[in-house]
Amino acid sequence: MSRSDLIVDLVKAGVSGNQDAARVTAEAIAANERAKKHTVVAERIARALIAPPRATGPARSSSLRVRDGSGGIQRHHPERPMSSLFLAKPIRTACKELIEEQGRAEVLRAHGLEPRHRVLFTGPPGNGKTSLAESLAFELALPLFTVRYDAVVTSYLGETAQRLRRLFDFVRTEPCVLFFDEFDAIGKERGDLHETGEIKRVVTNLLLQLDDLPSYCVLVAATNHPELLDRATWRRFEIKIELGRPAEDQMTEYFAHRLREFDEKSGYTAKRLRLAVSPKSFSEAEDFFLDLHRRYTLAQGSHNFRTLVKDRVKARNDLNDQQGR
Repeated sequence: MSRSDLIVDLVKAGVSGNQDAARVTAEAIAANERAKKHTVVAERIARALIAPPRATGPARSSSLRVRDGSGGIQRHHPERPMSSLFLAKPIRTACKELIEEQGRAEVLRAHGLEPRHRVLFTGPPGNGKTSLAESLAFELALPLFTVRYDAVVTSYLGETAQRLRRLFDFVRTEPCVLFFDEFDAIGKERGDLHETGEIKRVVTNLLLQLDDLPSYCVLVAATNHPELLDRATWRRFEIKIELGRPAEDQMTEYFAHRLREFDEKSGYTAKRLRLAVSPKSFSEAEDFFLDLHRRYTLAQGSHNFRTLVKDRVKARNDLNDQQGR
């Protein structure tokens, strides 16, 4: 929609007293201004949307007060390019297609189409769901908004749904990547007999918010338990990516990349070291190399690097044996 049409809609909403329509239109104008790099104007609009009502005049009902939902998110400036991730080819292709659609959204809209903007990551922990969400934000040159459940989910009846709605209202004012980690916490199956009526109301509200989310806001959800998600919630996602345990060649490539960070020879090939460490996920492999970096730094040259690597492998295997892994 053109800027002039948005302004006309805003005037109509203001004259008719339709606060919801006025807010949605103002959010669209703010997003339009950000897309044109008019950040000062966009910030002024965003601040105006969250400004408390004036004290003068008759007392207003608290239901008319526009409240800020930014407290439910944590803002990050992504620094992880996708080239730094070790992804399977189908996953990398799917992400590149999403990035292209977002980058050429105007071409799609000229033909009556919208870019895809709702993505679901599934798979066991430690295999890159959070890292991939950050990389998508980096490649799209957008801020990463991570949902803080402690500021959204409450024990009060109806309050969680209200906070969730305010969060989405805030997000709509700015193109971004909105990241829900552990998405099953609020997207649970409504037919579960063990769940209360409150979670059903939250899921219903969530579905409405997902449907209303504009395509310039990319929503990424991640879960280790996709079987717990509500079926209607599952269908809202246009792209579903499973990040399972990395293949052996992926993990070997990762080990080769990390070994190049050291100037000295390790005495291991990447494949042999990978077999010796035997990580179950990229997270475990990263923990091993962080540990190796710490010991290497503290050694200050007093220990041979090959000896350090062998010692770290032994320490890891001994610990795993003790834990009965």
